[in-house]
Amino acid sequence: MIKNQIQTDANDALKSKNTFVLGVLRMVLASFQAKEKEKHYKISKEKPEIKEEDLVKQSELSDVELIDVLSSEVKKRKDAIALYEKGARPELAENERKEIEILQKYLPEQLSVEEIKKLVTEAIATTSAKEIKDMGKIMADLNPKIKGRADGGEVSKIVKELLAK
Repeated sequence: MIKNQIQTDANDALKSKNTFVLGVLRMVLASFQAKEKEKHYKISKEKPEIKEEDLVKQSELSDVELIDVLSSEVKKRKDAIALYEKGARPELAENERKEIEILQKYLPEQLSVEEIKKLVTEAIATTSAKEIKDMGKIMADLNPKIKGRADGGEVSKIVKELLAK
């Protein structure tokens, strides 16, 4: 499980006194915990009769949910990089890049542009999409196939590019 690996790596970083890696991994673990609390609260409101130990088990995040959280953290850093570069703060942008490097170790292997284009072409054929307004159908078809394996902005750009042809 991804969470266990991150906890193990955080312990190793603590032992080796690698404060940068430790900080990034602790932040990710905190994000996981926040998401689990959110899920716990939601389930407790939907099913007030559920026992606490069952609620705790159901509140644990699956690997798919953990990948979503990791992807979200990577996206936040990419957005921060753009802002730092715009604000002429290259040292902070570089820091964010290093954090992304650490986080990507826990994400599934990323799809290449060619692989994304192939999947988009298949989705266009499957959904019979012809125009940009059909993009929602295409993305709905694509999301399960690319979840955690490609940046949504990049996929969106490729969809628009292929629909414009």
